[in-house]
Parts: sequence; C-alpha cells; structure tokens
Amino acid sequence: MISAATLARGRIHYGWIVVAVTFLVLLVAAGIRATPGVLIVPLEREFGWSRAAVSLAVSINLLLYGLLGPFAAALMDRFGARRITLGALSLLAVGVGLTTFMRASWQLDLLWGVVVGVGSGSTATVLGAWISNRWFDRQRGLVMGVLTASTATGQLVFLPILAHVVVTSGWRVAALVIAAAAVCALPLVAVFMRNDPRDVALRPFGAPSGGPEPPRPPARAAGAAVQGLAAGLRSRNFWLLAGTFYICGASTNGLIGTHFIPACTEFGIPEVTAAGLLASMGIFDLFGTTVSGWLSDRWNNRYLLCWYYGLRGLSLIFLPIAFGAQILFLPAAAPSFGPKFVGLVVFAVFYGLDWVATVPPTVRLTADLFGKENAALMFGWIFAAHQLGAATAALGAGLVHMWLGGYPVAFVMSGALCLCAAGLVLRIGYPGARPAAPLQPVQAGATA
Repeated sequence: MISAATLARGRIHYGWIVVAVTFLVLLVAAGIRATPGVLIVPLEREFGWSRAAVSLAVSINLLLYGLLGPFAAALMDRFGARRITLGALSLLAVGVGLTTFMRASWQLDLLWGVVVGVGSGSTATVLGAWISNRWFDRQRGLVMGVLTASTATGQLVFLPILAHVVVTSGWRVAALVIAAAAVCALPLVAVFMRNDPRDVALRPFGAPSGGPEPPRPPARAAGAAVQGLAAGLRSRNFWLLAGTFYICGASTNGLIGTHFIPACTEFGIPEVTAAGLLASMGIFDLFGTTVSGWLSDRWNNRYLLCWYYGLRGLSLIFLPIAFGAQILFLPAAAPSFGPKFVGLVVFAVFYGLDWVATVPPTVRLTADLFGKENAALMFGWIFAAHQLGAATAALGAGLVHMWLGGYPVAFVMSGALCLCAAGLVLRIGYPGARPAAPLQPVQAGATA
C-alpha cells in the first residue's frame, strides 16, 4: 500500500491528496443527507406517518448539522481533522444502519434526526473550510469550490442508485447501502488524512519557500466556539452573512433537497425519474460551484452572491409554473412528459448551476472580514444559520403541504426570500475592512 510519507515526497503537493480524501468524505456525507428525499414516500406508505412527522426528523437532522459545525471546527483545531472525521463517519454508519430496525416515528427522530445529524454536522462544509485554510495559501477559493461541489456529486452518485434500490429492494436495503459507503471511507481517512502540512514536512500550497516557518495554528478549546459566536454577534457583517446564509439554507437542502422528490411523485413523475432530475441538478451544481470557487479568487464576492441569490429566487418562483400550478393555494396538475416536464428540466438546469455556488464567496468573505485563522470557526456559525434556515424550510414546507395540500406557496415564498438576500449581500462590508475589536475574544480563547 502507498503510504502518506511516500505520497508526501512526490511531485504533487500533499495538500491535494488531503483534498481528495476530504472530497470523498463530504461526498458520502452528502449522499447520506440526500437520502431522506427518497425515503419520505416509502416511510409514509409503510408506517402511515404524515409528511410533517417525517419532515420533523429531517428538520432535527439539518439543525444539528448546522449547530455542530462551530464546535466541530474548534475540536478539529484541538484534536485534528482526522480524528473528528473518523468519529463522524462511524456515527453516520451506525445511525443509518440502525434505522432499518425502527418501528416508531420517535426512533426516526432519534436516529436520523440526532445521531445522523451529529455525524453529518461533524463532516459539514466547515471541514472543507478548515482544510482549505490549513493546507492552502493560494487557490483557497478554488479548493473550497471543489469541496463544496462534493454535495452535488454526492447527489449525482447516490440519488439515482438509492431511488432504484428503494423501488426494487425496499428502503431498508437503500439505508444499508449508504451506511456501507460510510464504512468504506473510514480506512482512507485513517491512512491518508493529515491535519497540517508540517505533519509531512511541507508548507501550505503556494506559501513562500523562504523565511522562517510559520507557527502552527493554535489548538483551540471547544469553548472557543462560544467565544466566536459572541464575537460575531457584535459584527454587522456577521449578521448579514448569517442572515443571507439562513435564506440560502431555506431555499436549498431544506426545501428542494427534502421535498422536491415527494412533490414530483404527487404530480405523476416516478420516484426514479424525480431522483434523476434532482441528481441532474448535482451535475450542473458540480460545474457551477467549481466555477464559483474560481471566480471568488478573482471577483467581488458581494456581487457574485447578489447574482446567485437573484437567479435562485427567480428559479424557485418559476417552479410552480413548471409543475403546472394555476393557483398558488391549490395543487398543480400532473405534468406530462411534454412541455410541462420540459419546464422542470429547465428549472433543474438553472437551479442546479446555483445550488451551493453561494458557499465559496461566503467562505472567502468570512476569511477576508474575520481573518484566515478564524475563518473555519466563524464560518461554522454562519453555516449554523444556513442549517437553521434549512430546518425551518424542511418542517415548514411539510406543514404547508399538510395545510394547503401542495407545495407552490412554499416554493414562491422561498424564491421571494432569495430576492431579498440578493439585496442584503450588497451591504456586506468590503473585504479588508476587518473589524478588529470583535475578533479579540476568538483569539483570546485560542489556547487549549
């Protein structure tokens, strides 16, 4: 077996090996997070649970996925990303595997909501921010774009497979397949993941070779996460970043990621076809997010975010039209595989290009405004707002469906929020206008 030491002596900077392993971890975690979209209808059929009851478990999962991010970043500073990632993958495998034995909705809340939520929260987007800032001095935006695109790739790889397995073999087999994927990722992390370039006698990629070696980043205590939040709450830029990212979460994995497939099945589109549509968004998002990372190294990130949120808002407002809705408060007519289905394909393309393209500019703004050394921790709290929005939308759309019998109102409301976010991001301070005072508590709590 090729060892990490052998790879470190190669011509390729070892940071790219770490990026590849991290991409795989985030891909598996993304596949697990996307799984509820293909499980909602089978769980309703087998257990008779309501859409709102199943959505509650997804909402708990999304909320913990976000709230654990800042603490995971602090624990990575203290114990290293490898240990935290190994623990998270183990939790994901156990939590997903045990769902095959559940018989009551509270067990779904406990396993998929709490256990899988904690595991996915420890392998959240904050892991990508931690790796990109620890291993790279240049190309950080591109690296963050590639790692963020793993969410799309996870959908692309797992959703059609899982939907097919659910239809042919049942949802329990699908759960075991995704649990096995988490188990398979464990040895790769154990062998190839490294916490710092100094562990393999290297400098961060792009760092000058001359001069004294930079000191190791401080090993933070878990309490630094709370101090980071206190620092952020005193910053207007933090509120703007967190508020717009809340809207981002409410308009992506909380709404479309959770409810798009059930919405399609109600309008006559088979589950496998609906999963294929959602996976196709992953294809376009893989391209869109990678390009977004490249652009975030070169263009004004506020304008990029304005463009992304504006296009996403228009796409969501168009979605009920693609479904054939004539009145917002009534379910849409079932679309045929003709012009109306073409409208859904158009939505998949434009929405997919924009799915998580907001992440690289947001991470870049966070690093520019709060300091590279604080980027992962502060972005962890900003991402917590994202997942709070996702949890709100996952549960809220389920309730809207229960009350009104359809999703059009939820789609349009989310689109309107995105248009508001497009205006708010323009008020974020220019990069370089770094408010020093609010950062002092984060740095003060940096020692272990």
